[in-house]
Amino acid sequence: MRFASMICAVAACTCVASIAASDEHPEAAATSAALAWLALVDAGNYADSWNASATRFRNAVAQEQWQLRAARARGPLGALQSRQLVSATFKHNLPGAPEGEYVVILFSASFANKAAAIETVTPMKDNDGTWRVAGYYVK
Repeated sequence: MRFASMICAVAACTCVASIAASDEHPEAAATSAALAWLALVDAGNYADSWNASATRFRNAVAQEQWQLRAARARGPLGALQSRQLVSATFKHNLPGAPEGEYVVILFSASFANKAAAIETVTPMKDNDGTWRVAGYYVK
């Protein structure tokens, strides 16, 4: 199952806590933000994940639209069984996104109805210096 390109495109969802960016370790700060945001999605709290999103995402995707798309993509997968960090790569440029600070994170995940999946989560450093998820894709 593919999580639609609307989320794959840098649009933005975030962590709940204000996880400030560490200039020395952006990958660690971004990964913490991604895990906090994923916890909302894993729990089916799609409205909360939208509310915790970066401005860019909220401007690109209406809350109701996000809730429907997230439910359609994640619901059939079932409950999260496990998730392991594969990689976290800092980038200044991503295709179709403005220049900025991004970390492309890959997780190997297992769900109740899909034993092997790869989640790509892309946090970005938002205007206030907080790392927030800017894209999500699962396949």
